[in-house]
Amino acid sequence: MRFLKPWKCLAACGLLLALNSCDSNQNVSTTPVELTGHVNPYIGTGGHGHVFLGANVPFGLVQLGPTQQTRGWDWCSGYHYSDSILVGFSHMHLSGTGIGDLGDITFFPTTDDRREHKFEHKFEVVKPGYYSVWLPEADIAVELTATARTGFHRYSFPKNENAQIIIDLKRGIGWDSAKEGYLVQENDTVVSGYRYSKGWARDQKIYFTAVFSTPIKGFKVSEEDQEYTDAQSITTKTAFAKLMFDTTQQEAICVKVGLSPTSIENAKLNLATEQPQSEWSMQTIADEATKAWDKHLNKIIIETSNETDKKIFYTALFHSMTAPSVFSDVNAEYTEYTTLSLWDTYRAAHPLATIIHPELIPDYGKTFLSIFNRQGKLPVWHLVGNETDCMVGNPGIAALADMVLKGYDVDKEAAFEAMKTSAMLDERGLKFLKEYDYIPYNLENESVAKGLEYALADWTIAQVAKELGKTEDYEYFLNRSKSYTHYFDKNTQFMRGLSPEGQFREPFNPFHSTHREDDYTEGNAWQYTWLVPHDVKGLVELFGSEDAFINKLDSLFVVEGSLGEGASPDISGLIGQYAHGNEPSHHIAYMYAYVGQPWKTAKIVREVLTTLYFNDPNGLSGNEDVGQMSSWYIMSALGFYQVAPAGGVYVFGSPLFDKATLQVGKNKTFQIIAHNNSEENIYIQSVKLNGKKYTKSYILHKDIVAGGKLEFEMGNQPSATFGVEEADRP
Repeated sequence: MRFLKPWKCLAACGLLLALNSCDSNQNVSTTPVELTGHVNPYIGTGGHGHVFLGANVPFGLVQLGPTQQTRGWDWCSGYHYSDSILVGFSHMHLSGTGIGDLGDITFFPTTDDRREHKFEHKFEVVKPGYYSVWLPEADIAVELTATARTGFHRYSFPKNENAQIIIDLKRGIGWDSAKEGYLVQENDTVVSGYRYSKGWARDQKIYFTAVFSTPIKGFKVSEEDQEYTDAQSITTKTAFAKLMFDTTQQEAICVKVGLSPTSIENAKLNLATEQPQSEWSMQTIADEATKAWDKHLNKIIIETSNETDKKIFYTALFHSMTAPSVFSDVNAEYTEYTTLSLWDTYRAAHPLATIIHPELIPDYGKTFLSIFNRQGKLPVWHLVGNETDCMVGNPGIAALADMVLKGYDVDKEAAFEAMKTSAMLDERGLKFLKEYDYIPYNLENESVAKGLEYALADWTIAQVAKELGKTEDYEYFLNRSKSYTHYFDKNTQFMRGLSPEGQFREPFNPFHSTHREDDYTEGNAWQYTWLVPHDVKGLVELFGSEDAFINKLDSLFVVEGSLGEGASPDISGLIGQYAHGNEPSHHIAYMYAYVGQPWKTAKIVREVLTTLYFNDPNGLSGNEDVGQMSSWYIMSALGFYQVAPAGGVYVFGSPLFDKATLQVGKNKTFQIIAHNNSEENIYIQSVKLNGKKYTKSYILHKDIVAGGKLEFEMGNQPSATFGVEEADRP
């Protein structure tokens, strides 16, 4: 009798299927799925979301999933929902980035010489920690699961004397290209090796060991496809190994794979630690992965009658924990992390982590300082041991300052020295900032974006200096944080490129954008004029009055104009010229609270929450950007957002759910209750904190992590009093 295919079994019993295990356990656990059942991993795999699909655990190094051919920008994660061809199953992926890389250590099961498989989404099963697909042409069922540093594969073959599993060290994703690969068959069940590559990460090294449940019948290695020669090992730029098996009908071959950024021996240690030698149950490992996700998803329990919103929320929370990813072995002194997309994540993803992942923050701090000690500056966009210098500014300074100012266990003196040193370098326009007090457009590309990002980072240094009693440093960096004022043209009321002589660049079109070739980074003057999150009151003063500021801010959300043919594709999710699909806009809606109009914040935030996030593969309005797009949703759906880049002042918006309970560490919880909440009742009327009247339109980090209860009274009309008085504004 032909075995029941995975999609049929899931339809029949609704449970994770153990097709035919490598041990005697043929039954499926009946433990009900809890919060993981509300996750839709397909959200963001279509459109421009660039989201990883596959098996992983929270913050894991291993992200094991299907890989497709790189067919353009939307294949940065290695998978796009529109595609129907798979070329393998790789152990490392990126999620939501605008550049493709990784795709390391690819496995490919086959029964002939084909090097790609057609598939259909109806033959996929995907949930947190588990992925499976049936490949109909080869009649192979694939199942994948993972731990932090290891992957587990199960390939169920038909009866075939030529069953093969190919290990491909050539293939990568996007910019990635192999430099050197090494493969060795250690015995009839173990193959080890390494892959060195270059791409976005210019010098990447990853080591692995793979243990098979079935003895390998034949082992052939090659420098190129279809040119196999008998050998036990090979070192070459394009290393492949063909592992051959003689399978019976429905026979499952399982593979346990350990990864390490340091050595094959440590890959073996990681594997032995996270997947004991006697453990060959796909079910057990997948269940543990699901438990890991459930544990972390339970850090926020929401109550709402809207099941779609619940799916979007828990998927966002799921995606927010794909990175930072572990980049150290089990024997390391502390857990180091990588995939630090800081230009994106300093805005919401890292502040979110300080609330619900306080146990991770000390190691985040150690990671930042370790990177500083190795490369002489704090991370900008750090990827698998490499500084990519991607994007602009000094976002690592802001993220580290946030950890320090919130009182986490970080070496404050070392952190300050790292921040100061990074800010005083001569690279990436900093030399001109020190010389002119701004960055001239004809001396440095993207001058306005760089200058504004440096200004907000300098403000965070000043706050740390103040806390440490370093008065001279405080005054210097506070003064430098006001360098944004030079770019503001009072005649046009826009931030504009400035020449060394102090003249604004002409001609000027505030709508126009030329990707990476003008004064802005993935944006235009309409979007970048508001990138002063650290000194909103100072920005208001530049406009001349609150009314002028409000009028211009109102215009942002309605004005329309052509971006031009060369505009960045990242300028997406538009409401007027507000671009939610890209990070520099993410704080802007919350600026109304600074001028006493929090109801306008509520209106825009609710519009974004309900019209730019969907329970659909095309459910994001722009790149996920390693958790930032999702983290904005999480924070805003809870009812607040950190505008200033460090320090923990969270501005209220419009809570989406009736109730949310946050685990904030030390066995404390923080409850958020929105009374009389509905699709119409989007405006905050009044607030209570721990049962007492609370008039401010913001809340402090210390009040959240202390535990307690925040209560909103909601209504369908703006309140005439809440958050209006200057004393109640952030």
